[in-house]
Amino acid sequence: MGKPAREKPKRLARKLLAIREGLGASQTEMAKLLKLKKTYTVISSYERGTGEPNLLILLRYAKLGRVSVETLIDDDLDLPRK
Repeated sequence: MGKPAREKPKRLARKLLAIREGLGASQTEMAKLLKLKKTYTVISSYERGTGEPNLLILLRYAKLGRVSVETLIDDDLDLPRK
């Protein structure tokens, strides 16, 4: 009886990629903006959907993208157009 598995956001990877591209940042630059000690490979895994950022990183993405965390993780919400 534990908790049911949570659904992974299906559009998160595309939204994270859109934020990075909107900033005009490379994956390496994005890793630095997010204050990650890891290299660009972690950004690549987020954008391909093979890795998932933790809450702290999601908060940083949201701040950089000027969106709410809810916008990032809710598949029914779109990023604002710029």
